[in-house]
Amino acid sequence: MHEEALDSQAVRCPYCDAGFELLIDVSQGSHATWEDCPQCCAPIQLRIEVSLVSGELESLALGRDDEVL
Repeated sequence: MHEEALDSQAVRCPYCDAGFELLIDVSQGSHATWEDCPQCCAPIQLRIEVSLVSGELESLALGRDDEVL
């Protein structure tokens, strides 16, 4: 992982609505993963879309663990 491949996004937890900074490694390309909320520790589902052409973050979707993203 390279620091220049990290993209910082301000997001809100879908459970407790706490705001926090999420670091996304765009060098991994488009993928789905999980991140625990730093406030309530609930598992947050992430769907990350990265452009194949530019390598930049195109979209980020957050959801509860029981939602389908």
